[in-house]
Amino acid sequence: MAGGKLWGGRFTGQTDPLAEAFNASIEVDQALLEEDIAGSIAHSRMLEKIGVLSSEEQQLIEAGLLKVKVKFLEHPEQFSIAQEDIHMNIEHALTAEIGDVGKKLHTARSRNDQVALDFRLYVMKQNKALKEACLQLMAVLLEKAEAHSNDLMPGYTHLQRAQPITLGFHLLAYVAMLSRDVARLNEQYPRISSMPLGSGALAGLPYPSDREFLKETLGFESIALHAMDAVSDRDYAIEFLATGSLLQMHLSRLAEELILWSSSEFGFIKLHDAYCTGSSIMPQKRNPDVAELIRGKTGRIYGNLLNLLTTLKALPLAYNKDLQEDKEPVIDTAKQLLNALELMARMVETAEFQTKKMAQSVEAGFLNATDLADYLVSKGLPFRQAHEVSGKAVGQAECEGLTLMELPLEVYQALVNEVSNAQTVQVDDNLYQAIDLAYSISQKKSRGSTAPEEVQHMLTHYKNMLQTL
Repeated sequence: MAGGKLWGGRFTGQTDPLAEAFNASIEVDQALLEEDIAGSIAHSRMLEKIGVLSSEEQQLIEAGLLKVKVKFLEHPEQFSIAQEDIHMNIEHALTAEIGDVGKKLHTARSRNDQVALDFRLYVMKQNKALKEACLQLMAVLLEKAEAHSNDLMPGYTHLQRAQPITLGFHLLAYVAMLSRDVARLNEQYPRISSMPLGSGALAGLPYPSDREFLKETLGFESIALHAMDAVSDRDYAIEFLATGSLLQMHLSRLAEELILWSSSEFGFIKLHDAYCTGSSIMPQKRNPDVAELIRGKTGRIYGNLLNLLTTLKALPLAYNKDLQEDKEPVIDTAKQLLNALELMARMVETAEFQTKKMAQSVEAGFLNATDLADYLVSKGLPFRQAHEVSGKAVGQAECEGLTLMELPLEVYQALVNEVSNAQTVQVDDNLYQAIDLAYSISQKKSRGSTAPEEVQHMLTHYKNMLQTL
């Protein structure tokens, strides 16, 4: 056996040390320790069930695997590059622990279906972890949205103040995004949860492997039907990375707004010191580093998706060593997303929203110009002419240092007469009620609007959703 390799019977020469290190994946796939142990225990029980192992041998193997698990958890430095990967490290350690009976464990399986099993179990676990982290962030956002359901702030388009909304309404937009992320995680889970063990290297097994038993024991929802596809399929990993990329994009958009809002130019939010850093030369600085890093991780996570798509794009069936490159992007994406979700939840929960500054920005930005146009439409002016009047009113108020609420009624009438040659449209004091900012918000009647009752409907909807997702 070349160099003591478990596969070395065919070989007489030694592996080049550089090639051995290049070939090894243990630095990455040691993250699959618990999945490999669980899969091996289930496999040993199945081997006993079909008569390959005696009861005593199975119990010895299972006890040995649990000892190996504890050993590597407590001493990960004992993982060996010489044993290449997680599977061979465990099998080598098991044989050292219990003797030759450990060599029976690999009966009726290949590393190909073994790694497919481990990887699916890992992605199933990370899918659930991401879902729980999303739900936690949604809960924090919902709490903040409810607390600020009546606090005015500017709504933006093109990063220019556009229309008055409430802070609660704004925060609920991110709840809506996260709800879609959770829905995607739920929807892809059955495709991840397809049990590949029992497929062998690519063509099935000459043993009566009880795959239904394995499915039930390991908690899968279905059995992979085609052996060759089962060992070569990584669609579920790509779906996980694609969903992760969308989720990270949503986190990045929220991070971007926290960064903008915490700047002196906006002053809408004060992030807790725990999530900011200072400058090495400018003592006054409070840099939103955690939000910036969450935003910065986006390129890395997008890259992980492209990484795996590129790896898979030209692989012939069935297994190829290229597939060793599948785990690092998935493990990295899961780790980065879970950290980002938890940090974002903590940041939002501890943030102080500067609602007075938000309200001042609403009052100063002519955000009721659309409401003025809508009022004029209600008086019989065509919308395009009403839009022109409102624009002229904004221009005049801006020149005079006034708000639209401070512009005299006769100015509005003169502008209407100027634009409407028929001079049949008359404005009255109701104009000022129509362009009152709070009144403007309350009059948004469409479903999903910023009106307080609609915000309450959405809060109730998403609270109920949290109980069912």
